[in-house]
Amino acid sequence: MKNKIKLAKTLLLATAFVMAGVVAATAQMPDTSELDKMKSAMQEMQKNMDQMQQKIDKKEKATAAAAPATQTPSAVEQASPSVQLIEKSASGQDIGETSPVQDRHALNDQQEAAQRPNDLTLDPKYRGFFPIPNTPALIKFNAKPRVDMMMDTRNSGNPDRFVTATIPVNNGDPLSGYGGSEQFNINARGSQLSVDVRAPEIPGNFRFYYNNDFFGSGSGMSYRLKQLYGQFYNITAGFTYSVFEDPDAWPDTVDFEGPNAVVFARRPVLRYQLPLSDQFQLNLGIEQPGAEIDAAGIANVTGVNSAPDTGFNLRWENAKVGHVQGALILRDIGARSPTTGNQSVFGWGVNLATSLNAFGRDSFQGQFTYGHGIFRYFNDDFINNDATFDAAGNLQALPAYGVTGGYTHHWSDTLRSTATYGFVNIDNQATQGADAYHQTHYASLNLVWQLRKRLSVGLEGLYGKKIVQSGDSGDVWRVQLGLVYSLFD
Repeated sequence: MKNKIKLAKTLLLATAFVMAGVVAATAQMPDTSELDKMKSAMQEMQKNMDQMQQKIDKKEKATAAAAPATQTPSAVEQASPSVQLIEKSASGQDIGETSPVQDRHALNDQQEAAQRPNDLTLDPKYRGFFPIPNTPALIKFNAKPRVDMMMDTRNSGNPDRFVTATIPVNNGDPLSGYGGSEQFNINARGSQLSVDVRAPEIPGNFRFYYNNDFFGSGSGMSYRLKQLYGQFYNITAGFTYSVFEDPDAWPDTVDFEGPNAVVFARRPVLRYQLPLSDQFQLNLGIEQPGAEIDAAGIANVTGVNSAPDTGFNLRWENAKVGHVQGALILRDIGARSPTTGNQSVFGWGVNLATSLNAFGRDSFQGQFTYGHGIFRYFNDDFINNDATFDAAGNLQALPAYGVTGGYTHHWSDTLRSTATYGFVNIDNQATQGADAYHQTHYASLNLVWQLRKRLSVGLEGLYGKKIVQSGDSGDVWRVQLGLVYSLFD
């Protein structure tokens, strides 16, 4: 712009000199009429030159005023790598690499909090994240308000969650809680708050994740921590999923509790993810132990933790097929009492879990779990059933197994249904008593309507049954209506 202004000034000056020469030459001519014409032309040209000079002055002022505004964004970009990431995403580019695992957007979402190796993510565009100025980090705040309305055919044992372990049994004892008329309940305890901080452009791909709901002990909206961990160079430390669990293999239920037989264990953990190839990864971890002992009538029994629970899982992931995970957990379960002294027993378990793509957008989730002293890892863990004492007073790890299956069918882009079944069995010791937990069944069928992009409504029918060692049982039906709104998902 400055070069153009200089050029215009030069042309004006040159024109003035030429016109001056013409005037001087014509001044010597005797024809005064021609001289008058030339003077008039010069005056007109001078007027045009003045107007052009005014326009040039205005352009110079406008250019000077606009210069700082055009320079400011580029300075911010250079000082804030996070802004560059957001602009990269806004232009349609991916920030991270898409995980082979499918994001199923389940109503009770367990996938979002799961760790992924390297820069793999369920959302490579990082929707909902915004930059933290002068840092390479992005942050996302999310809120999921939720309300559930439930109608039970009789006392379910837990009005807020569908827990098969707490269903009262019909053993003839009026104090058992079995029976009663229909019961209605409404709560918002499944509402969640989360914070996700990521820095995908720095080495190690740092991530901090926090999540809570309101299913804490007590009634009402009691705070409960669900996730709090940091991940850096594939090392995770904090409160999060056990390596024995597969959060990608949960069926899509309206019920916030979920199936009885899935492995569900959030622990203080230290774990490491080792990518072996594009499709295989190995996850190693040590985590907080917890000896849950059925005292079997022995007084003053206390659980003893002598070593951390240790385990690993091996995963295979393929974007077209789905994923399969095999996991192993090893435990040292201890107990002491004045009668039995200090004892410990070896516990172990294996878990095979999968989520497979089916026809169209349909998918299947399944889990099989077996082991000794592993009831603490089942979602139905509301009763101490890791180990107990036999008739001779020796501590025994209780054998247990569980099976879960779920199938999701998409009727349309906004309607889907999931059928789920779960079964858990414990091989009891006779010393545990007639009312000891032996088996539970869980079944559900739902219809979920994606009413808006971030608003889902689900209607579900549930059936649960509990059988104790004596053979007595209790069951209950529930109809549940759930509404979930997500700020960003």
